Amino acid sequence: MKKKGINIIDKAFLKSPRPYIIQSILAVVTVVLILTFVELLTHAAIVAALGSTVFIVFAMPNTIAAEPRRIIGGHVTGVAAGGLFYFIFFTGPLSESFGTIEYLHWIPAALAVGLSLFVMTVFNLEHPPAAGTALGIAVHEWSNMTVVFVLVFAISLAIIKTLLKKHLKDLYT
Repeated sequence: MKKKGINIIDKAFLKSPRPYIIQSILAVVTVVLILTFVELLTHAAIVAALGSTVFIVFAMPNTIAAEPRRIIGGHVTGVAAGGLFYFIFFTGPLSESFGTIEYLHWIPAALAVGLSLFVMTVFNLEHPPAAGTALGIAVHEWSNMTVVFVLVFAISLAIIKTLLKKHLKDLYT
């Protein structure tokens, strides 16, 4: 019986470091593009969601969460769920209650995450970072520019993933 030890450095990296380096550089370039437009995205949850999508695309490109339809569909679902609960709780009849009691702000966020999880799993659009998009949209002041940027970014990343598909490999063992 062979004892399995902890590998501090991935054996695949030691055999072939090139994809690790190239895919990490591609991720850096993509994140620089995100941060260039960070003024449009003033909510950390949305920035984190997009950064997590970049990680999935460049570190785990062959997983189902990295499929273009899931990247786009997941973030569209996140925007829709977040927007729904933002408008219900912060611009509709509940806005007076939810606008004045700070700890109630997390209820629409939780509902948006739950709805996005439900819709993504029912329609096979599972993309975990998109739950962060739902959360960010639900609790942050609505901005059409933020929504457009999230959608353009998701579509652009899906296109990049498709164009580079034959060059990307999973960076885990």
